[in-house]
Amino acid sequence: MKTKPEKDTDLRTKINRETARLPWSELTRHFAQGTVIFVSPELDLIDVAVRISHDDKESISRWMADGKVGKVSDEQAAGWTAANASLWTSVVSPFVLVQPDTKKLH
Repeated sequence: MKTKPEKDTDLRTKINRETARLPWSELTRHFAQGTVIFVSPELDLIDVAVRISHDDKESISRWMADGKVGKVSDEQAAGWTAANASLWTSVVSPFVLVQPDTKKLH
């Protein structure tokens, strides 16, 4: 039986500890490889990372359809480069999840 993502406190704690704010310039190599995923500020970055870890296709598909999760676009990348932006990041191999710094994390 799969563990419910919202009850997986050990994984949530691990992801939270490994979440960091990084300059976009340090993420461009991953962007070039197509592994950087945008997470809307409306969503909780840690929750999204946990759900991706558990391959929660239903939530991920819904977020993608709503435009709240998806591959970083060239426009987003150019904007973050121009602004010398820092983003919250969380690694869920092989992906690097990024979220603009517009809300506080846990």
